[in-house]
Amino acid sequence: MTVSFEAIAEAICAACGGKCCHEAHPPLSPARIAILHGKGVLPSAFERNGYTRMKAGHDGTCIMCTDGRCRIHAVKPETCVAGPFTFDVAGNTLRLFLKRESICPLVPYLKADDMAYQTQCRMAEKNLADLVRSLPLHELDVINAIPEPETDLVAEIPLDMEKDRIP
Repeated sequence: MTVSFEAIAEAICAACGGKCCHEAHPPLSPARIAILHGKGVLPSAFERNGYTRMKAGHDGTCIMCTDGRCRIHAVKPETCVAGPFTFDVAGNTLRLFLKRESICPLVPYLKADDMAYQTQCRMAEKNLADLVRSLPLHELDVINAIPEPETDLVAEIPLDMEKDRIP
């Protein structure tokens, strides 16, 4: 029996304890906010600080992370789905970065399994492109200013930011 990438990723993430959830303020698309509301997430779970994002608890960990596990895993924010890939936008280009092994224990597995890497990279590209197209440019400017240390550029995807906007 072959173990799925999702099962392996979930096991690796569970063992890690959600380090990526600490000091994370994932941006939320309007569509994701609607999905989260539909799943019972209260408006008090969100905050605005240049963009709409999940709140963090007093220790800096996302309030949706309990005991190292995401309570909204099935509907988590686009950037969380994309992990361990992250992004910025330069002009009309979505730039994908892969976090380094020192940040995310899933990275060595992805680097060792090309099919898993390509699958996750495509998922990240789709989710992040949809997120970027749905956000106002002034919010993207705020998000772009957030430092993403210990990452490596892995792809640049051209976007037509005007034509491809998601209302």
